[in-house]
Amino acid sequence: MIRIKRIISWKYFGTSAGFALSLGAGFMLSDAKVAGVAAFSDISLAGAMGLVPSSAVFTGSLLRSILDGAVGHNIVKLSALALIVMIKLFLEPKNDPKLCGINTFVSVLASGTAVSAVIGELVYKLPFYGFYGAVAGFTAYSAANVIMSVKNRKVIDLSGAGGFSCAAVYIVFVSSLCSIDVPAVNAGIIVGSAVTIGGAYFYRQTGGVICGALTVCGAFLASSVTGMDIVLLPAAGLFTGFLHRQKPRTAAAGFAGISIVLTVLTGISVDTAGSIFDIVCGALLFIPSEPYFSDKWIVSYSGETMALSDIITTRMEFLSKTVRELRDESERISKMLAVSGDRKKEIEENSEKVCSMCYRRPFCWKSDRGNTCRGFYKLSEMTEFAAESFPAELADCLHKKELLDVFVKSSHEKAAAKLIEMRFSESRSILHEQLKITEELVRSAGERADVRYSENISRSIKKKLEKFGITARSVIACYNNRNRLMAEIYFPSECCPESGTRVCDLIADELHLSLEHTEFVRSGNELRIRIYEKPAYSIEVAAAASSADGSKENGDTHAVFCDGEGKAYVVLSDGMGTGREAAAESRLVVGLFRRLVASGVDFGSAIRLINSVMVTKSGEESFATLDSVRIDLDECGMTVIKSGAAATLIRHRGSVLKITSPTFPIGIYESSEVFIRQCEFEEGDIVIMFSDGIAESSFRFIKELLLGGDDLRHIVDEICSKSEVFNPNIHADDVTVIGVKVVRS
Repeated sequence: MIRIKRIISWKYFGTSAGFALSLGAGFMLSDAKVAGVAAFSDISLAGAMGLVPSSAVFTGSLLRSILDGAVGHNIVKLSALALIVMIKLFLEPKNDPKLCGINTFVSVLASGTAVSAVIGELVYKLPFYGFYGAVAGFTAYSAANVIMSVKNRKVIDLSGAGGFSCAAVYIVFVSSLCSIDVPAVNAGIIVGSAVTIGGAYFYRQTGGVICGALTVCGAFLASSVTGMDIVLLPAAGLFTGFLHRQKPRTAAAGFAGISIVLTVLTGISVDTAGSIFDIVCGALLFIPSEPYFSDKWIVSYSGETMALSDIITTRMEFLSKTVRELRDESERISKMLAVSGDRKKEIEENSEKVCSMCYRRPFCWKSDRGNTCRGFYKLSEMTEFAAESFPAELADCLHKKELLDVFVKSSHEKAAAKLIEMRFSESRSILHEQLKITEELVRSAGERADVRYSENISRSIKKKLEKFGITARSVIACYNNRNRLMAEIYFPSECCPESGTRVCDLIADELHLSLEHTEFVRSGNELRIRIYEKPAYSIEVAAAASSADGSKENGDTHAVFCDGEGKAYVVLSDGMGTGREAAAESRLVVGLFRRLVASGVDFGSAIRLINSVMVTKSGEESFATLDSVRIDLDECGMTVIKSGAAATLIRHRGSVLKITSPTFPIGIYESSEVFIRQCEFEEGDIVIMFSDGIAESSFRFIKELLLGGDDLRHIVDEICSKSEVFNPNIHADDVTVIGVKVVRS
């Protein structure tokens, strides 16, 4: 076992294995026939692949021709293969599918033309070789499309043009296998039968019919007799599609039984009996191969259709609960907002207090209403009240002193209301900011996810958990654009498992994969955990911290977490001041940021939400910085996120880059400012983050440390221990230094 692992880990194992497989394919396919003539499958295979595999195919075909003594008989094919290799060596810059098809067509046509001219049959053979080359070129183009899909996306794409290419390649593949001379059995029928059962079992009736029809088409190209013997294969695939929920053995037995019954109804011959034996062998081949099927490697249209509704519905529902809590808080704030006084209401109330018992009321408010109203309006507009400034319109009033008293009182009330209005204007601004955030959250939740939903994996995970007494409300398993499995599992709070590790281990055991998991995230009465395959990269983090003089507790807080979608976050917050109060502020900021981002909130919206909480949480001034780096563990990209934080230093390709942000800390203003910058980042690069306790005068020293070695622990310890040396202030500040390095998983 140890020797096998060493062989597989050998640097050139992949190239060597590919060369050996290509050599074997060229050797086997050299003798294949399509429609009674020499098959072009080995030529198309060589044309579709790169230089090294195509050379292996040519070598295998040449070796088979030498052993069979058929070099002269296969001279056109061998010449075309040699020409393909030479063109790839000198002219073809990349394995573009179109260039592969053109290369194959030109090579076959040129080789056939040359040989026909030598033997004097150019006029008769040229149309044949033109058609032969066109078919071989199209097959090479289709095969190259399939190969490029597997190489770039790690999947076989059966949707759209990808499905057309796969169908063409499969027909030629089955036809070649049917024509290969294997004792007692027909390899093409065996493989085609197994594929037909698989199509029916995993993709129901549609998959069974399509796979069966393509298999029959390939068999007819090899031989009309072979094609007629299995012509009812699509019908068997159709009926087997109704057994997709049964056990694999049941589906295989059903397929074999249906094929036998259909064959008996149409009449049995000796050749047909042999085909039935091949179909039974294909059913037996399907049983041990079924557990190894995974839709991770197959993209089908139906799976992508289901992904959109399931993923968006579940995520929107989960995120709406978070938004609902925000809305409730906004409603509580809105009830506190003061309403400004109404002048007309003020005049009516004051006239009721003073004039209601006066015998002149009918005269003042009916006969002389105009003057009375103008006088009252002047009183309501006055800011200083004195007998000399009393309105002339009310000169005959019998209760001047009482009028002055009530308007003085209402003036004071208006001043107090104005102060309250000013006080709550900030709350009103915060409310508007929160509504804007809510808008962003809903919009981002409705965006289409770049993932591919897997119904089979989702169902398998749910059944596995139920088997061990763990009830999940919903399971969403999908593959991201790097073909890496991710699963979101939602639990009701009353029956949520205690350990996420237990859930992860059960799923890993079911899927036979190495998986990792996030922490549980709560939203209302529901919890969610994410299980995911390990990304291509991981991060190494080292941190060092020291408290200010006289402080028992460091006011800085940091956290490292992964969102489960391939993004790792390192977050550092520096609270206002030092000690316990500063630590409380920074813990609040880091905790909220982690919870919101893990819930699916975009980091920009998350920072705005945290700012709203910091501004409104108390009447006292409180703020904290936020410094974060987000690293894409699939592609090794990095995003720097800052709100009032200190500079960040990045070592990249032998130089050190300093990133600063002209922003204010969180909690100072109603609207937060967020600094975002995308940075180039590669394996082995290092990021240094630190709090305000590190002075800029130490940057040269830090740069020397970064350029002098890769020991992350040594670097952060040295920076932290030397922080007091470079501090120009009398009073020391809390110090936290974090180093982050990306390594390949």
